[in-house]
Amino acid sequence: MMKRAIVFPGQGSQTVGMGKDLAAAIPECKALFDRANEMLGYDLETICFEGPQEELNKSNHAQLGIFVASAAAFKALELKQPELEYEVLAGHSLGEWTALYVAGVVGFDDTIKILKARGEFMQAACIENPGAMLAVMNVDEAVLVDISAQAGCHVANFNSLGQTVLSGTAESIDRAEVLVKEAGARRAVRLPVAGAFHSPLMQPAAEKMEAFLADIELGEPEVPVLSNVTADVHDPAGIKGNMVKQITSSVQWVASVQKLAADGVEEIVECGPGKVLAGLIKRIDKSVAVRNIAQLSDLENQ
Repeated sequence: MMKRAIVFPGQGSQTVGMGKDLAAAIPECKALFDRANEMLGYDLETICFEGPQEELNKSNHAQLGIFVASAAAFKALELKQPELEYEVLAGHSLGEWTALYVAGVVGFDDTIKILKARGEFMQAACIENPGAMLAVMNVDEAVLVDISAQAGCHVANFNSLGQTVLSGTAESIDRAEVLVKEAGARRAVRLPVAGAFHSPLMQPAAEKMEAFLADIELGEPEVPVLSNVTADVHDPAGIKGNMVKQITSSVQWVASVQKLAADGVEEIVECGPGKVLAGLIKRIDKSVAVRNIAQLSDLENQ
């Protein structure tokens, strides 16, 4: 039997129309969007299905919309390919919450509550501690760790062997941009974000999330879930702590994919909008087969 992992995308994967054809064709997928609308008190479904893109790009809409669209993609996969087996789950940043939901750690309603609060806490932290992010192409991770220390910023995402994202104050990112170009970066691109995500500047959001999660009951994972913070399987007792740390810590995506490959995973299925993770995984380990489930045709063509 093929050893398989399922992974879920994070913010940046949002696209207008995500989940629309799944909801139109599969009542169980439509029910997820209906429930999200009911929970939130506004029409998230229409923002996901019709846009406009600038409205969908707002952090609160993007995070919640990606979660619901990813949950719908997984539900469609379950219904259309019920024989499919998988041994481990993972997600990139907010996608880790989708993985925990699929693993049975947290219910759908509570995930909506958590992500709504997470988006609000992170937006407030952006206002309190303004910052910037810089995606750097083709500079060695170790060099970038050293550069971030020199510049006074932080590595936010170890995304692939050729792409790392730095995060910090605007001044520190200015310094880092000069240093990475001196180090031979092929490209260094400022990201269109409101703040310094996955850096110590998000500490106010982490503190609020810790207090918020104190009132949420989490269950035992039915399937192992990798932590963004450790790139290892969550210890059930440490899930809340790791999900708080995740807000200020580097996303260890390279190490997570390497862990999956080392453990014998032969195929990784990305469930959710876009193909960001599929692209990153191919650049990390070409020996692992990758496919993406974002719309109905992705299931019908397999």
